[in-house]
Amino acid sequence: MSDFTALEPILLIADPKIIAIPVIDNQEPMIDLIYHPGISYGPSPEIPNNTDYTKMRKTIYEKLKNAQSLLPTGLRLCLYECYRSLTLQKSLFDTRHEKVKKKHPEWSAEQIFTETTRMVSPVINQDGSPNIPPHSTGAAIDVYLIDEQGEAIEMGIHPKDWMNDLDGSLSLTASEIITEEAKKNRKIMSQVLEAVGFVNYGNEYWHWSYGDRYWAYYKQKPYAFYDRYK
Repeated sequence: MSDFTALEPILLIADPKIIAIPVIDNQEPMIDLIYHPGISYGPSPEIPNNTDYTKMRKTIYEKLKNAQSLLPTGLRLCLYECYRSLTLQKSLFDTRHEKVKKKHPEWSAEQIFTETTRMVSPVINQDGSPNIPPHSTGAAIDVYLIDEQGEAIEMGIHPKDWMNDLDGSLSLTASEIITEEAKKNRKIMSQVLEAVGFVNYGNEYWHWSYGDRYWAYYKQKPYAFYDRYK
């Protein structure tokens, strides 16, 4: 298995180059991990009683199982979140936007918006056009590693704490301020996910996708084949 190589430079999740990618949805159905064994998942993320986060496109599920089979003995993948409704997406964006605005009151509206998109995709682009947030496609996953007891291993920061990482320095896949153990574990996870075709969003070690616009851009595909799931 080849070493994981970070994508440089990191394009923001809603960069004009990304949102310009055409989308032709392949109509693939979603599955729910609750009814499909093989991949562990954590508690309800972001909000209580979230009933969407374990849902994903069927191919994503198959690829996750394939990636997990490549892990060293004793390690497993754990899903933090996959599908996310537009309502929740907007709420998370707005919350992050307010945090950035409070931290940088001297910034322009454009600067605040752009910085917010470093960690969360907008539902509406800055020009007013509708966006397709990766999680709304059911093709973007947030994952981390767990041990045989189901406990999260050292990854530098748990995905659940992303909102508190205001400068994004811990979440960055290639972060230099995390422990050597965390770097090693991120590399292990990255290698198996890359091996089955996922693409990482370099600002978040846990965020991987296949078939969405971010994936299409880095794989130099003419279009993405997962649109917002309806």
